[in-house]
This record gives sequence, structure tokens and C-alpha cells, in this order.
Amino acid sequence: MPPVKRVLRTGVLGAVTSLATLLTLTGCDAGNDTSSAPKPSPGPHRTATSVELPPPHAGFDYQIGGAYPPAADVRIVSRDRSSSPARGLYNICYVNAFQAQPEERGQWPADLLLRDGDGKVVVDKDWNEALLDIRTPDKRRRVAARVDRWIDECADKGFDAVEPDNYDSYTRSRKLLTADDATAFITLLSRHAHTRHLAIGQKNTVELAGLRARTGLDFAVAEECGEYDECGTYAKAFHDRVVVIEYTDSGLRKARSAFGDRLSIVRRDVMVSTPGSADYVRRTR
Repeated sequence: MPPVKRVLRTGVLGAVTSLATLLTLTGCDAGNDTSSAPKPSPGPHRTATSVELPPPHAGFDYQIGGAYPPAADVRIVSRDRSSSPARGLYNICYVNAFQAQPEERGQWPADLLLRDGDGKVVVDKDWNEALLDIRTPDKRRRVAARVDRWIDECADKGFDAVEPDNYDSYTRSRKLLTADDATAFITLLSRHAHTRHLAIGQKNTVELAGLRARTGLDFAVAEECGEYDECGTYAKAFHDRVVVIEYTDSGLRKARSAFGDRLSIVRRDVMVSTPGSADYVRRTR
């Protein structure tokens, strides 16, 4: 699979059967904007128990680079966990779960940073992020305990769902981590998210979408699945509960051509910048 372009993250203290049991979110707290768009009403996007899933084929905005008032067509928005949810919308909370951001590396216990045979920390060089060591059940529990606190913050703020990033970090681990390590870890996060009545999304990692029943993931957040012809795999695994971010006009055209009447698709600039920035792009057509 071609490498998926990953967007810049800022300011963070941060797959084919349906789930039999999900845990009900009654709504989200007031956000930091004045959007008056209506909250999606309970219906086919709500499970029989209590986790609310994102509405299918809805207007979407990806705001992990900074929050701003969503456009009138937006019903779903993803924001960094340091932000507040948008009033009246379905809100996804971004959490960097598998890697330590540069400014936070020193806050992690040394033995929870993945190290090679020489004892050197393994780093995702594109983002200067240390990979977290999730190779053993004990370390997975310890890392999850810290990430779970961030998930709790998302729930307390009134988000509807959580988006744990870097599920695919095992592919950058110099073969020190495995897909089994990644799925075991994200399963812990899924269980905790559901206890807080949050849905949880699979971020990228198309090769593991078929393990949805095992991991407990509820929907997908797919970057450039149009560009790399992967949207169909996510759509099948998550029954069209997929939000798509494309970073090129060609990717947007491809995604819309094949899935424009099924998935929630947006074109953003790769820096995920805010309005007023010279780089800002948000389009749905």
C-alpha cells in the first residue's frame, strides 16, 4: 500500500461484522463557537444500547489543526482533544494514542518508549514522535491507562467519539511491534471508550479494517482513501460509517466519484489550517 500522507498535529496534550454490544450519549456540551446546526436526531445512527455512531453521508470538517465555526453544511467535526466540541454537531475527539508528541516525550516513563536493540528510542522521523512500547500486556495496560485519561477528558467535554491516531505505528517500528500488538492495544482503548459512552474510530490502517469485530471499533477516519483506492474496504468493514479526508483535488474527485453518495467526504489542506491562513482549503466538491 502506498504510504498515506499524515497531517500536521498541533496543540495536543494530547474490521467486517457489526458489534453486538455497544455502550447512550445524550448530547455534547457547549463548544467554543456559535454554530446552531441541529444535533442529528436519534435514529438509524444510534445503536440499540448507548454509543451514538456518526451519521452516514453527512457534511464533515476535519479541524484537528485548530477549531473554528463549522460551515452550515457540517454535521460531523473532528477536533483535537485540547479543543471543545462544536455545539449541536457530532463531535470526534482526536488523540495521539500510539506515539508521543515531541513536547510530551519527557512526560512518558522511559520504559514505555519503544527502544531498539541498542537502547535507542524508535522515532517516527516524519513527525519526530517516539513510538510507544505496547509489546507486552503489562505495557499495553500502562500506556492505555494514560491514554484513557485523555479519553475521559474527551467524554467530560461532551465529545461523541474518539479518534486514536497512529494505529499503523507498528509499520514504522522496525519490526519491533506487530499488528497483533496494535490490535490488542486498540481493543483496550475501545473498551474504555465504550464505558464512557464514546464511539471509537479506526484511523487509517486499511489492512486491519477486517478485524473490526475483534477490536470493537465503530467507524473509520480515512485519510486519502480516494487517492489510494481504499475507500471501498473501509465502507464494507464499517457499513459506510466512514469519514474521509482528501488532501488533493484528484483524491477528492476519485472519492466523490465512487462514494460521494455514501460516505462523508471533505477536501482539506495538508496542514489542516484554519480560515484566514494562506494554506486553508475546505471543499466538498
